[in-house]
Amino acid sequence: MKTTRRNFLKTSGAALGSVALLSQFPFGLTSCSNALKSFGFQVWTIRQKLVADFPGTLKMMAGFGYKEVEMCSPLGYSRAGFEPLNKMSGTEMRKIIEDNGLICRSSHYGMGELRESLDNRIEWSQQMGITQIVAASFGLGKDASVDEFRKAADELNEIGAKTKTAGIQMVFHNHHGEFEKRGDELIYDALLDQFDPDLVKMQFQVAVVNVGYKAADYFRNYPGRFISAHLADWSVEKEKQVPIGQGIVDWEDFFKAAKVGGVENFFVEMDPDTFEPSAEFLINM
Repeated sequence: MKTTRRNFLKTSGAALGSVALLSQFPFGLTSCSNALKSFGFQVWTIRQKLVADFPGTLKMMAGFGYKEVEMCSPLGYSRAGFEPLNKMSGTEMRKIIEDNGLICRSSHYGMGELRESLDNRIEWSQQMGITQIVAASFGLGKDASVDEFRKAADELNEIGAKTKTAGIQMVFHNHHGEFEKRGDELIYDALLDQFDPDLVKMQFQVAVVNVGYKAADYFRNYPGRFISAHLADWSVEKEKQVPIGQGIVDWEDFFKAAKVGGVENFFVEMDPDTFEPSAEFLINM
């Protein structure tokens, strides 16, 4: 494949064509292969290190090969340890991120701040250069009914209509809880039916592979409904998460299906010790 690509780029016309093709996939996958242009990481699992040394931690992650960072909103996640970062404006934070070789186009937010401080969070997002506001959880009880999830989805549709006017895509992130059933109905499938496909895109949590659900299946069954994914891998033998490429996920099929699903951003989210080997695998794919 490298030889073919090298020969392909020898002619100027082909070179210009390849640039045009790449521009159609500005975030993650190239159009002609499963190769990644760029991938990122979610900060949640390294939040203590990040808050203690924001620029140093970003520099370390960029050194592993990551190009993007997905933040957690310091306002909504203040009680989870992000409060010190709330002292910075989005403009100040963006400069530190970019000075350390990364970009930030996506961040997680709590439903509370989206309900109560949406204008403020849109302004912060615009300062950051964020184009994807991700609702990380509805905050519903463990035994919430499908109807309660549908009601929350309707509320997020309304919020998504407001963010859309500001040029920002609303996104919903799943956890394992959305892959539980109520009777014969899977909560996640009900949410896909309830969300407006234009107003709310999906961020798929690949970690649900350990309960039998494959991201690639959803990407193919719901084309264009996704915008990002959280990458994780699982070892059946060890019964725990392992670095990307060392578990049961078929990554070649995953990235092929991701193009059908519409996925633009890929963020590794696992234990800190998996970040470096996961980046190495993704770089070498």
